[in-house]
Amino acid sequence: MTPETDAAVRSLLPLKPIIFHILLALMNEERHGYSIVKAVEDRLGDGRRIEPGNLYRSLRTMLADGLIEESHTRPDPELDDQRRRYFRISPLGLRVARAEVVRLEELVAVARSHKLLSGSGGRG
Repeated sequence: MTPETDAAVRSLLPLKPIIFHILLALMNEERHGYSIVKAVEDRLGDGRRIEPGNLYRSLRTMLADGLIEESHTRPDPELDDQRRRYFRISPLGLRVARAEVVRLEELVAVARSHKLLSGSGGRG
């Protein structure tokens, strides 16, 4: 990573949770909006919902920041609604997601060192 790209990655951290979840949803495949929502909600598994306005606002921000790209590869028209927009994670988005994981791991290490997590001798 060059100093310029390293600075670009750092400038986007920390990620909002929804942005991180969207990047995770796009990690292995291109998806359209509803598919992203389902992937995130399935991963969370606690009944939390993503409101459409929040999703599409986040996607616009992510496109503007270069974290994702719109895909022009389409499924068979017989199997797809042509109004759908498909997205994929960009190379920058992948670097930012990895940097966010490192940042979160560092936070967890600090929490463990303060015995904040259950099972590490702290309260709770």
